[in-house]
Order: sequence, then C-alpha cells, then structure tokens
Amino acid sequence: MTSASAPPDLKAHGLSPEEYRQIQQQLGRDPNPTELAMFGVMWSEHCCYKNSRPLLKHFPTTGERVVVGPGENAGVVDLGDGDWLAFKIESHNHPSAVEPFQGAATGVGGILRDIFTLGARPIALLNSLRFGPLTDPRNRRLMARVVEGIAHYGNCVGVPTVGGEVAVDPCYSGNPLVNVMALGLLETPAVVKSAARGVGNPVLYVGATTGRDGIRGASFASAELKEDAQQDRPAVQVGDPFLGKCLIEACLEAFATGAVVAAQDMGAAGITCSTAEMAAKGGVGIRFDLDRVPARESGMAAWEYLLSESQERMLLVVQKGREAEVMEIFHRWGLQASVAGEVIAEPLVEIWHQGSCVVQVPARALAEDTPVYVRPVLPEPPAYVQAAWQWDPATLPPCDCQGIHLAQATLAWKEVLLQLLA
Repeated sequence: MTSASAPPDLKAHGLSPEEYRQIQQQLGRDPNPTELAMFGVMWSEHCCYKNSRPLLKHFPTTGERVVVGPGENAGVVDLGDGDWLAFKIESHNHPSAVEPFQGAATGVGGILRDIFTLGARPIALLNSLRFGPLTDPRNRRLMARVVEGIAHYGNCVGVPTVGGEVAVDPCYSGNPLVNVMALGLLETPAVVKSAARGVGNPVLYVGATTGRDGIRGASFASAELKEDAQQDRPAVQVGDPFLGKCLIEACLEAFATGAVVAAQDMGAAGITCSTAEMAAKGGVGIRFDLDRVPARESGMAAWEYLLSESQERMLLVVQKGREAEVMEIFHRWGLQASVAGEVIAEPLVEIWHQGSCVVQVPARALAEDTPVYVRPVLPEPPAYVQAAWQWDPATLPPCDCQGIHLAQATLAWKEVLLQLLA
C-alpha cells in the first residue's frame, strides 16, 4: 500500500477538500490513487445520496404490507394470496442526454437487474419522461432515441412497457429526465438479500465480461451537465439485452438451488459498489482478485476494473463447496462465471491485482460512513422575497430611452446594466 505522493486532483473525482480530509481520517492515512478513485464514485450523489438523503427520509417506508423497505436493491410489498411484488424507480438522465439510445436502454437494464437480484421475475416496465420543446430538432432527436432505447431493451428481454407519461417544458431543453420503473413477482421462497455472510464463502463474478465502457458513470451522473457533455460519452454504458435475458434466467435458476447466500448487481460504480455494499451490509469483508475477472479488453488498470460500469454483471456470495454447481448454471446460459473472491472476517474491501494488494479500505467507509449534507428549509420565505412578491406592473417607475425615472433622479440604462452585472 502506498500513499499519494502529490496533492490529488480532487475535482476529477468529484470530491471537496473537506471530503478528502474525511477520507484521510477514516483511513488514518492518505488514500492511494486507486482507493481515491473508489471514494470518488462511492461518495457521489448517485451512489450515496449525500444531498438528498435527508429529504428521502421524509417518505413513508413502513406498513403492514411492506416486506422490504429501503436498503436493498428494490422494495417489496405483499399483495396478498402469497404474491410479493418487487418494484423500483430509477433515473438515467445525464447518460440519456449524451447518448439517448444507450442511456435509456441501460437505464431499463439496470432497473431490471435490481428486480431479479431479489429473486423476482420482471413482469412490467413503466416510464416518466421530460423533454424540451419539440420544435427544437435536438429535443425531437432526444425524445425519439430515448423512446427507442426503452423499447429496444424491454422488447429484447421480453418485459412489456405497460404505461408511461411524457411532458414537455423549456426547462428540459437538451437535459431530459428519463425515469424508468420495473415490477416483478417473487419466484423464490424468500427475498434474496445483498448482505454478504459466511466467512470463507466464495464470491462469484457472473454475467458479461468487463470493459472500459461506463467508467466513472456514477460520478458523471452526479455532476452538473455542461455544454461540452458530449465528451463524456465514454461514461455511458452499453447494454446487451439478449445477454440480460440470459442473466435473468440464470440468476433465478441459481437462486432456486438455495446455494446463493447474497446477490448484488454491478450497476453504478461496478465492482467497487457491489463489493463495498455487500461487505458493509453484512458486517464482514471481501477479498477480491481482479485477475480472476473476465475482461474483454487487455491492459486494464486496477481502477478501470473497479470503476467500469459494463452492463449485465452480478456478484454472488454462494455456500462454500457449491460454487461449481452455481457456475455450471451460468455457463449453460452462455455467461461468464468465476470465483473471484471470498468473504473475510475483517470488515475490509481488499482488492488484489497482478499479485499485489492495491486497495485495503473499510467497507463502511465506502458504503455507509459517507458524507451527508443537511440543508435546512426555511419555515417561510425571506422578508426580501415576500416584499418582492408584492409588486405589480402598476408600481414600476416610468422609463424611456434615457433610463428609469426614480423619485430623486434618472437612472441611466448603462448604470442599470452595471448594477445587474455587479
């Protein structure tokens, strides 16, 4: 383990100086560059909800019908008569603004994985979309390609889109909102949770291979969308719905064996998120070897493996001794499957690459002990705002080409402009 020898570029990781100091305090040292990259994605708004978590706490999350509340990949409610419904809503706004077809398609793919990760078979999709005025050719293209992306992934996987709604407003021009929802019925006798358990249990990587697509996608999704957003196209994932369909069937078949202890899809932040969240939720650690990850590109660095958001991938913790049984199922469905790690007692995320330990970080530091910013809402609008609301056109002072005629003097337009710029 080595410390950073020079001040890191925090802006590249979406971190503030204060957040960097928090990382140093939690580690008791400087993070190395690979660890810093992991903190950058895990402490993004997309992954840890550091700005919105206080607001989300106001939503109701308990009730006699609630089987699974916040904390898992999706919620589950009891419909009665033995039917449990899993559901989840997710946005893919920035990716869809940059690459509308793949951005929307992978939004659907990700939301479907959240459903079947619990042991539920996806049965329906819905969406809620917002675009700028369709008189603008760019907005028309965004809408057309987003709709195509949603339809493409859902149709190829065989999950129908049963409803949706679209609205148009100038505030969404060039920056659409793409929200998708998935519903699924549980096929397993119990919900498959994401908390890793059982020291010594193997950790399986299953699904598609890992590439460089979608690297830092979580950080990109959390940042403000800029005018030059097209340069962020590499941060947008590329989905394969036919592989996604195979992954659904293989996972549900594997879950039915009872050999799977925990499951987590590799969505935002990829391997980083899945290892950290599974370990933190289980109060254990995970030792993971990147050399055992099936890759579709050569020469990938450790941080590229860890931050890749290549689609259609899962992490499973299985009962020790039954890994071959589970791997055979995925191989039969034409998917990758390898033992890439194990559950350890010490609550760390320990990553190995090319024979060396490149990351050793407390799991909670990445997934639980993250920044939270409480921004109190004023009980009523400030006095100056309330005063401003009282005006109407009749109270405005007269004006002409010379300027605004106030009671004491005329304010020239040049002075008005300078005041506005100041």
